[in-house]
Amino acid sequence: MNPRPATATAAPASEPAKAVSTPRIPAALAGAVERAWRRAAAPADWNLQRGEFHFALERSAAKRFAGAPADPKKIEAYLDALHARDLALAVACASGSAAAWDVFMAEFRPELYRAARAIVGSAGGDAAARELADSLYADLYGLREPGGRRKSLFEYFHGRSKLSTWLHAVLAQRHVDEIRRARATDPLEDQTGEVRAEIEAAASTGSARLANAPASDADPDRAAYLPALQAALVAALGALDPRDRLRLAYYYADDRTLAEIGKLLGEHEATVSRKLDRTRREVRSRVESWLREAKKWSDAQVRACLECAAGEWPFDLSRHLKASGANEPARKI
Repeated sequence: MNPRPATATAAPASEPAKAVSTPRIPAALAGAVERAWRRAAAPADWNLQRGEFHFALERSAAKRFAGAPADPKKIEAYLDALHARDLALAVACASGSAAAWDVFMAEFRPELYRAARAIVGSAGGDAAARELADSLYADLYGLREPGGRRKSLFEYFHGRSKLSTWLHAVLAQRHVDEIRRARATDPLEDQTGEVRAEIEAAASTGSARLANAPASDADPDRAAYLPALQAALVAALGALDPRDRLRLAYYYADDRTLAEIGKLLGEHEATVSRKLDRTRREVRSRVESWLREAKKWSDAQVRACLECAAGEWPFDLSRHLKASGANEPARKI
């Protein structure tokens, strides 16, 4: 059984569903709703209620026809064209169905890794692709908000495209957001709900161009930055909670999957994903603070120094992680 994933970090590819009014589908279109339900063919162990699916259809139609007069024929044609099975799977996963999550992981995990490799490109490498794909699981599984309601990225899927196509677009947008955030630019925003062409273009080529650019062209002070970056990173890793260091070591040094790490540490795969993301952010924050306080560098110098980490540099992360977490207990698989 595939454990389920954890947190939300990147902006989704469309507006939140709850931000759109959801008028009821006219009773005259009950036949279209019934056809969609039959096409969905949700297995009983998904525990998907017909009312939940009906609401997802209403939400999808409201998103598509927002601000437009309700034309029953157009709504019927729209409902008949939806990817009903993918929509049902997304709704069941968002509701916390373990069986639905297992189906999703079995069918879409390979596709997510393929998409991530295509987005990151050969310059990024398999490790970066795996990190990009794994970071999405937490957002898809979602977190429980006050009141017990689960907030999942799946709520942004409306069934207009295949689920695999939507996942690819979300991965691409997340990758571009990370590139822009690393360069302290404005975050990417897409208010239309449609996949913007520049997202996939930048995701497929932008990071490769950046990674392949000569270091001397990007930053003539690289030789001075690298020793400081290494010292800051060693200090940041050393300041982490031992269990957080061990989790990083399993993921980056041992190249273990989220599921394997979960078994070793007695954590849910979702929890592993969430804590890895939190620890990565903590390390970055500690590195930035160290550079500002110990080196007295400006924000521009700190950003330039951090950009050095995107290229090749002589720092053995595996050695430092394993040395830090060598004495930590773990469960055997």
